Amino acid sequence: MNSVERVKGICKERKIPISKLEKDLEFGNGYIGQLKKGMFPADRLSKIAKYLSVSEQFLLTGQEAKKAPTLEGEQIQLSGTYLRLAKGAQDLGLDDDDVDAILALYTNHLKKNSNLQ
Repeated sequence: MNSVERVKGICKERKIPISKLEKDLEFGNGYIGQLKKGMFPADRLSKIAKYLSVSEQFLLTGQEAKKAPTLEGEQIQLSGTYLRLAKGAQDLGLDDDDVDAILALYTNHLKKNSNLQ
């Protein structure tokens, strides 16, 4: 299923006429039906996602993005250094396995070069 089909399906489930979505978002009449490749330009995908209260990820793939794990009941405070590391990992698109591998490498490095046990 492509993005256009997904939008049409959501509208059908919620009983929202496609023409109403197009009018409310100031798209041309029949715009959605004319998309041959089943893909929306990024700016329009974003507008549609907001309008339908779903994520862009869901419209693209049919699946919600995984939510980041949280520590329930714990307040976490990070210093600037740790925030920079987290931001760098996020910007690079590192997943949990990547971060675990990097931490393991660095831990081994520290063990070899210090008294860390």
